[in-house]
Amino acid sequence: MKVDLNSDMGEGFGPYRLCDDEAMMDVVSSANIACGFHAGDADTMARMVRLARDRGVDIGAHPGLPDRQGFGRRELPFGADELRQQMLYQLGALTAIARAEGVRVSHVSFHAAMGNMVNRDAALAASMMAAIRTIDPELIVFGTAGSIIEAEAQAAGLKTLTLFLADRAYRADGTLVPRGQPGALVKDEASVRARVRRFLVEGTVAAIDGAIIPMRARSILVHSDTPGSLDLARLVRSEIEAAGGEVAPVSRILR
Repeated sequence: MKVDLNSDMGEGFGPYRLCDDEAMMDVVSSANIACGFHAGDADTMARMVRLARDRGVDIGAHPGLPDRQGFGRRELPFGADELRQQMLYQLGALTAIARAEGVRVSHVSFHAAMGNMVNRDAALAASMMAAIRTIDPELIVFGTAGSIIEAEAQAAGLKTLTLFLADRAYRADGTLVPRGQPGALVKDEASVRARVRRFLVEGTVAAIDGAIIPMRARSILVHSDTPGSLDLARLVRSEIEAAGGEVAPVSRILR
């Protein structure tokens, strides 16, 4: 079984960095690179692209809202076309940098509030997916199983890869526990290990209320800004391999 291990990366700015991106790039198989709005800048994007290229890691665009102070996690009152242009601006920037380095962008993974807004509005999601397809019909869209993002991407003829968020708690209906609520972030190694092992062996996850829910996914996400993210990513990789799986980039999973 091939399983992708991905992380949101390059989420610093200038000299400021959230995690050890170089070390993380040695662990993951796909990198979702911040494209300059919620975090990142041209130099950081180029550094991430080069690191990924040299390590055989797939490169993904990680577009978010233009809100550095809120790290793209606050919903802002943008219209549908404004959001579409913001996404295209960021995807275009990373696409150009990647091409200049002799590689291509393989996937798109929405960041935080932008993703929440898209995933709540089927018409907005359809507009976003149509725009993504015009840039590159081979782009793969990351999303959770059964989501509006997944449905509209597939309706637009795009491939999708479903995610299991190893460091975020789920509610019984399969949605994430909102950040800021107690227990939303799962960061202790024992809990992450148990969650990943259950997912790999049984295809399920324990919700925050104890309910066991199905988890249809082929990729595991560890957020780089989660405390101890590098160690958690290494733990997840070791669990995949211990279960007889192979850590592989998205482009090798969805051939």
